[in-house]
Amino acid sequence: MEWLKTLLVVVQIITAVGVIILVLVQQGKGADMGAAFGGGSSGGLFGASGSANFLSRLTAIFATIFFIATLGITLLSSTKSENTGVLSATSAPAPVAESEAAKTAPSPVPPAAVPGQNIPK
Repeated sequence: MEWLKTLLVVVQIITAVGVIILVLVQQGKGADMGAAFGGGSSGGLFGASGSANFLSRLTAIFATIFFIATLGITLLSSTKSENTGVLSATSAPAPVAESEAAKTAPSPVPPAAVPGQNIPK
């Protein structure tokens, strides 16, 4: 299952970069006004509808694949029963033997006086 998780991470990275590039390549809504006044040719490489439909659909496809990969990674990670948190790599302190604990145990100290405890009622 680890290979599937690695594959999903690779797919997620590729689609994330693809979405970023596609969003940056697309023109804004106001860019169509320039084409209306003869500023550009909208019927070039992508047909009469321009590149807006093609790039919008491709962006939606990449975003869908990205979200599916993210959900897959989440499901694969949540099925483990062991603790895989940030601090899981740290080791637990070694248990102290009884004789060592008795030697290093602090002597009992009376609790410090808390302001307001000695007020008569």
